[in-house]
Amino acid sequence: MDQTLNEACRTLMEETVAEGFAAGMSLLVLKDGEEILSCRAGSRDRENNLPMERGTIFRLYSMSKPVTGAAAMILMERGKVDLLDPVSKYLPGFAGQTVLENGKEVPAAREVTVHDLLSMTSGLPYGDTGTHASDRARVVFDELGRRLYGENPMTLNELANRLGSCPLEFHPGSRWMYGTSADVLGAVVEAVSGIPFEEFLEREIFAPLGMEDTGFYVPEEKQNRLAKVYRSENGVFTEVKTNHLGIRYDMKVPPAFASGGAGLASTLEDYGKFAAMLLGGGSLGGVRILRPKTVEYFTSGSLTPWQMESFWRTWDRMTGFSYGNLMRVLKDPGAAQFVSTAGEYGWDGWLGCVFGNEPESGLTFLFGMQRPDTGTPPVARRLRNLIAAG
Repeated sequence: MDQTLNEACRTLMEETVAEGFAAGMSLLVLKDGEEILSCRAGSRDRENNLPMERGTIFRLYSMSKPVTGAAAMILMERGKVDLLDPVSKYLPGFAGQTVLENGKEVPAAREVTVHDLLSMTSGLPYGDTGTHASDRARVVFDELGRRLYGENPMTLNELANRLGSCPLEFHPGSRWMYGTSADVLGAVVEAVSGIPFEEFLEREIFAPLGMEDTGFYVPEEKQNRLAKVYRSENGVFTEVKTNHLGIRYDMKVPPAFASGGAGLASTLEDYGKFAAMLLGGGSLGGVRILRPKTVEYFTSGSLTPWQMESFWRTWDRMTGFSYGNLMRVLKDPGAAQFVSTAGEYGWDGWLGCVFGNEPESGLTFLFGMQRPDTGTPPVARRLRNLIAAG
């Protein structure tokens, strides 16, 4: 471990915490699956004076998506699913979908496919853009929230079919838009495999890789390791007990809705095993999850030129990247907004967790924090640049 670089990273993180940006944060960097940097700053629980630790558990939110993408790859390489299969083959709610044009709902030009889900070109929105399609999706998510702690919570299968019955934002394949595709993909995995989505992930990915702290809930004996979510205003931290996107804040019980787009909790060390498996061509420690050719496909996704336009218009911070299989993929390092190499891939989460693999260097970057509306925070980019220079 480079102690000078490790201390530089720790100092940057401590300064960022002292400035009030976040209550705490954690960094783990691997090379070819072996740890080379690890440091933490601040607290996972300010009220009880509990510091960030190696075993701190983070709500991953959208960093769940690459795991869901990997699950789809497992089914693809086993011949269980064709990426051009219409989603309606597995979820009947997706039959006869519509798109709003000139104030009228008209039939979609074609059906949403599994590939559309993986590339976020399905037209399935989150309920937050104020459009006709988004408003209809929000009705479903509002009901999901109302039922979340009741006796009849909405299941993954119900949510996916209900979303399928809503209008699409656009004709499938015609644009890119971040939305509920990964949640629907989890329901497809469930339908194809014939077992609950959470059981599929445990059986096919988590247990084989020894990811013992990863899942859709945090058991009682691990609850004190779960980092709290804080918002900071003028240096004052307030815990935010949010059930954003239908994910129970307490994470105390197995959910009826296992969200492939946002529902996983994990440690950086556990997620590092998943990342190392991908860098290892689909295997880790003698355990094979995916074949090398499948990993090559999974980690080199790309959008069409017309889809790229909407991708960059939505997120100008993604210049230099394309998108595919529920991850960003770096195509033009000179246009990117942090130092990396062509072929780098990964994703981030709503609360500030970040994952990136660099196949050229064998580096894995993992960063964890819990602050709403964060995605990749500035401190993560600064850390990436520090590490690249080191």
